[in-house]
Amino acid sequence: MSNITKYRMVCTLSFSDIYGQIVVWLMVIFVSLASALSLWSSARQIYAMATVGLILVLSLPFLLFAFVTTLLNHLEFLPLEDTETTRTTSRTLVGTGTR
Repeated sequence: MSNITKYRMVCTLSFSDIYGQIVVWLMVIFVSLASALSLWSSARQIYAMATVGLILVLSLPFLLFAFVTTLLNHLEFLPLEDTETTRTTSRTLVGTGTR
């Protein structure tokens, strides 16, 4: 049991990885608003609101799935050597010379 390896989790996700998904989500919102505007009249207001709600409710699970899978694809588990620790700090204490 003494050969247990410690791992460091590193997230390499950046904004450019999800930028395309955000653009597609904005297009879905604009399409739903355009379809609601085309259905808008004094007699069919409920249909316009139902169309917007239906499009948003049906597209939300796909958006969440895309975000979660993108995040999981950018998680890396790197094994640590025996001399490394799991905690890293990037700042040095001023005046003491220690981390």
